[in-house]
Amino acid sequence: ILGGILNSLHKFAAFAAAPIMLNLTLIAALIGLTPFVQTAGHAMAVGVFCAGIVQLMFMLAGCMLGKVNLKLRAPTLTPEVKRLGKLVLPGAVGAGVMQINLLIGVIIASFLPSGSVSYLYYADRIAQLPLGVIGVAIGTALLPLLTQQLRANQKLQAMHSLNRSIEVALMLTLPATMALILIPDTIIGALFQRGAFDATAREASAAALMALGAGVPAYVLVKVLSPGFFAREDTATPVKVAIGAVLLNLILNLILMGPLLHVGIALATAIAAWVNALTLGLILRRRGQLVLDERLKASLPKMVLSSALMGVLIYGLKYVGGRHVTDSPDEILLLGALVFIGISSYFLCASLTGALNLAEIKNLLKKQKTS
Repeated sequence: ILGGILNSLHKFAAFAAAPIMLNLTLIAALIGLTPFVQTAGHAMAVGVFCAGIVQLMFMLAGCMLGKVNLKLRAPTLTPEVKRLGKLVLPGAVGAGVMQINLLIGVIIASFLPSGSVSYLYYADRIAQLPLGVIGVAIGTALLPLLTQQLRANQKLQAMHSLNRSIEVALMLTLPATMALILIPDTIIGALFQRGAFDATAREASAAALMALGAGVPAYVLVKVLSPGFFAREDTATPVKVAIGAVLLNLILNLILMGPLLHVGIALATAIAAWVNALTLGLILRRRGQLVLDERLKASLPKMVLSSALMGVLIYGLKYVGGRHVTDSPDEILLLGALVFIGISSYFLCASLTGALNLAEIKNLLKKQKTS
């Protein structure tokens, strides 16, 4: 709630930084409490409880610094509160569709061979990274901007903002997707393969990551397209689409779990996400609320080409460099090198092909920050 208040005022920093406080508190609990409690899991449970309090205090401080003065008052069921309830309930279901799909996947995976749930969990932690860094960030900043423009009857400006947001989202997620599909074993090995996490777990988790990675652009596009509905106070349509995606995910899980085991569950999640994203986009287009402009149409194939060239480069380097990997530190260094080379090569190719317009992106970010 506090984050929503700040976001509506175009103050995004505090809410974006709140998860950092969560992670720092959990790390402190694991390090400081584990010797004094039964297991590390008990320490983590206490850490989660404390992290909630820390995050709340952090957000309250952010509101004070943002000159948002809040006072407790007796709750009253006003017409505005009733309207908020009608809007927020379907929106909450729609926003959590990916988590619902993953929950269904975990439940079904519990019927598969031992370790399937863990393989999906480790892969999901990596696939969630671009969603949290890119999708949630763009969606959060886009919603108040679209709302402001539509309230001012600036429909063309709103269309432009949505096109640019899609462009930035795809520009950042396409290379991430390419990496998750082409070098998932290196990513999983560098981050997790040690202790009880053996080569078998690495291979199984990497296969799940490859399948989930194919859906990364869709996960992010759902977050980018949803504000196109929310800004118009239409929270019902996204939730209807989300329910359809959940049902599709369930059906695909049951079909694919037999031949592909846990990888089938990950693939079902990715397919359902694409259906969700494409359906939202088609509905907006049919309503005349999303028309892809010439710039986006021209830059999309260039971004795909740049991502493909980057993928060929990092896959070849991984093939050559992987021969010299003998232990975990070496693999961590290899992954770091691949990430650096991949990012550098992608942005170089994108600049040369004209897919990347730094001035345009800077103007968009500056506008969102100052508007």
